[in-house]
Amino acid sequence: MPNSVQFNAALPRISVSQSWYQRGLEVQKPITQTLAKGPGQFSKGVAPIYLQKGKGSHVWDVDGNEYIDYNMGIGPLSLGYGVSEIDQAIIEQLKDGITFSLMHPLEVEVAEIISEIIPHAEAVKFSKTGADVTSAAIRVARAFTGRDKVFCCGYHGWHDWYIGITSRGKGIPESIKNLSFTFGFNDIESIREALDESVACVILEPFIFEKPQEGFLKDLAELCRANGTLLIFDEMWTGFRIALGGAQEYFGVKADLATFSKACANGMPLAILTGRKDVMQLFDEDVFSYTTFGGEALSLAAAKATISFMKEHAVPKVLEEKGLWLQNAYNQLTSDLGMSHISTCVGYPCRTMLTYAAEGQDSLVLKTFMQQELLQKGILWGGFHNMSYSHSQEDLAYTMEAYSDILPRLKSAIESNTVKSLLKGEVLEAVFRKVMDHNIKPKVN
Repeated sequence: MPNSVQFNAALPRISVSQSWYQRGLEVQKPITQTLAKGPGQFSKGVAPIYLQKGKGSHVWDVDGNEYIDYNMGIGPLSLGYGVSEIDQAIIEQLKDGITFSLMHPLEVEVAEIISEIIPHAEAVKFSKTGADVTSAAIRVARAFTGRDKVFCCGYHGWHDWYIGITSRGKGIPESIKNLSFTFGFNDIESIREALDESVACVILEPFIFEKPQEGFLKDLAELCRANGTLLIFDEMWTGFRIALGGAQEYFGVKADLATFSKACANGMPLAILTGRKDVMQLFDEDVFSYTTFGGEALSLAAAKATISFMKEHAVPKVLEEKGLWLQNAYNQLTSDLGMSHISTCVGYPCRTMLTYAAEGQDSLVLKTFMQQELLQKGILWGGFHNMSYSHSQEDLAYTMEAYSDILPRLKSAIESNTVKSLLKGEVLEAVFRKVMDHNIKPKVN
């Protein structure tokens, strides 16, 4: 029988997952469309590889095993799987069509909604992926300023201007790589020293897990404004989660441009670029950024319904309350166990990360053990709590019950240096995230 969400006697059987994986290896390069969903982030040999369906906060793999999901599609499912209001909006639009030969009224309607809820969204542009709109933002910033350099902090997609300066930059010309530079989050002084008249824009995630220091974002905005440099917020994770209007609303900081994708349509593919009208109007004639599927109607219908649901149910506030309960409970547990130096839950409550570190121990081995034990209890976990509206208090309480069972055993295994011997699958791989060696350069005198 497939495992369910309970303290199961054994790890889930995953033979059907493994069969699909072997078939995929024969025809796909790479095997995954998103690294965070790939087999390297889940212990090979014990973790499911393919999911079949989801409902609310739970998912079922192709072998029929059930899990509470804390990945939530790697972010887009801010409400949860199979939310009836969103599904019905998609179904109703599907009856009329998906993609048309002329523009659809939903393009105007959703743009109006976005302009109302996101501060400083004087103009709106749609596309399909986060990389689309961050790259469009970089292009229009260069056009508006007449400058070439880009300063960036965080992960901004796979396009040349960014990925060329990471460890996976093969295939990108050196001339492109030499135009982008990275800086450390919260390091305002390095930016102050480096900004010059060649810098078109500064793009960053307003936060990942580390919180911005007091005044950092406001000081950054003032520095950029004084230098004639555009400030771009990459709000793939912060938008619609930390507040309905994203980080600009939450922190009270104005960005010249802001990009959104995850969470805005509860799983349907939609990306949004917003910003100053005087900048955005360059797309009318001077800057090219178009795609056949930018106005695809199912995603727009889903976005309209998702935003309406978020307003009606105060979703950002709910995510904060649920996430904070789980974060506080976890940190209290590790404190009670004398494990605060080994593991802690960090970040804003809507999206938290669990850290694992112990002297003489490989942190990925510790994380693999946690994932293995959680899988046996029916929890799909990659080291994060990506909160959704559908996560119930029962889900959260059960999750803490599982942590309460696993963490003492982890502590004991660390003390006896036996963690790795307890693993039944392969150690997790480090996920590719962003450049770690910051290469911001000073002004040219």
